[in-house]
Amino acid sequence: MNHNGIEFDTYFKNYPDADGYFGKYGGAYISEDLKRAMAEITEAYFTICKSSKFISELRRIRKDFQGRPTPVSHLERLSNKLGNVQLYVKREDLNHTGAHKLNHCMGEALLAKYMGKKKVIAETGAGQHGVALATAAAYFGLECDIYMGSVDIKKQAPNVARMKILGANVVEVTHGLATLKEAVDAAFDAYTKEYKDAIYCIGSVLGPHPFPMMVRDFQSVVGIEAREQFIGMTGELPDAVVACVGGGSNAMGMFSGFLNDPVDIYGVEPLGRGTALGDHAASLTYGSEGIMHGFNSIMLKDENGEPAPVYSVASGLDYPSSGPEHAFLHDCGRVKYDVVDDEETIDAFFTLSRLEGIIPAIESSHAVAYGMKLAQKMKRGSILICLSGRGDKDMDYIIEKYGIR
Repeated sequence: MNHNGIEFDTYFKNYPDADGYFGKYGGAYISEDLKRAMAEITEAYFTICKSSKFISELRRIRKDFQGRPTPVSHLERLSNKLGNVQLYVKREDLNHTGAHKLNHCMGEALLAKYMGKKKVIAETGAGQHGVALATAAAYFGLECDIYMGSVDIKKQAPNVARMKILGANVVEVTHGLATLKEAVDAAFDAYTKEYKDAIYCIGSVLGPHPFPMMVRDFQSVVGIEAREQFIGMTGELPDAVVACVGGGSNAMGMFSGFLNDPVDIYGVEPLGRGTALGDHAASLTYGSEGIMHGFNSIMLKDENGEPAPVYSVASGLDYPSSGPEHAFLHDCGRVKYDVVDDEETIDAFFTLSRLEGIIPAIESSHAVAYGMKLAQKMKRGSILICLSGRGDKDMDYIIEKYGIR
C-alpha cells in the first residue's frame, strides 16, 4: 500500500532509518555520554531481538505471565444504542497490571537483564507504566526507581501504592507543574548519573533513538493480535481503528498492525478544557516542530519556544509532545489525529461502564468517546478501538471530581 509516496508494505524496514529518524522526526539530541549509552542499548537490542532465546523467552512471558493474547470484545449494547455501526474493543485492560504498558516493560527489563544492568529507571504519569515496570523489575530481580509528579501522585494513589508494594522506589517530583513532563526531566537527570549500571525504560514511543522504535516493536503485539482476532471474528478488516494518543505507545502498537491495510486510522488527543494554550495536551493538532527530551517531534510551545504547560483529565496524556513516529504519520496523512474534550471523555467512561460492564481508564475513554462520535457519523461499518487500560486507578479521582452519574 502506497500513501503519499510512503510504501507501507516495506514501512517497518525503512522507518526509522539508521539514525532513528521517521522522516525529519526522531533522532537523539543528547549529551555525548548518553549517546554512548544509547548506542550500547541500540547495539544490544538489534543483537538480542534477533536471538531465538530472547524471542522465545518474551513469548513465554507474554503467554504464561501477562495472559496474552488479550481478547477483542464486541460492544453489542453500545453499538445498538448508537445506530448500525458495530464497535469492538481490543482488551488491553485485561493484560496483567491492567494496561498495555507491560508489553514493552517486560521487553525492556528482559533487555536490561541480558545487558547485565542492575537497575531500571522510569517516569510515569497515570502510574500504569510505573506499575508495569515495577512488576517487570520484581519479575527479573532488578532495582527500580520511578519518578512521578506530585500532582499525579495525588490523582493516582492506588497505582502509587501498587508500585511500592512491588518494591519500587517512587521518587516524588515537585518542580514546575509536577506532572508527566517534569517526571521525565527528573528521570533523565537520574539516568545521566547512573547509565553504566541502569537502563532508562521510557514509558512511551518517545525519547532519543532507539526508544521510539523499541517501544513500538514491543507494543506491536497489540495490533498483530487485534488484526488476526478481528478477521477471525468477522471475516474482514475493520473499517476504522481508533486509539488515544499522549506519547502514543498504545496507539503505535495498535496502528502497526493496520498501516498497510485499507483501514482508516484515528489517533485521539486530549482537548481537555478547550483550545487555549494550557487547557489541553493536543500537540499534534495544535503544536509545531520542536525538540524536547532528546527527540524532534511536534510539540506545544509557549511564547519563548519552550514546552508549553499542558492539561488533561487523564494523567497519562498530559504531555506537551508526541512520539516522532506519530508526527511522521500525521504529516504524511496516513493517520488522522483529532480531539475529544474532558466532558466527552467522562461521558464515555460512564457509558461504557453502564452498557458493557467495562470500566475503562480515563486515557482509554478518550478513544471510546471518539469511537462513539465516529459511529454516529459513519452510519454503517465497524470500528475497532484500543482499550488501552482499565479504570481502577481512576475511581477515587472520578468520584471525587464528577460524582456518580
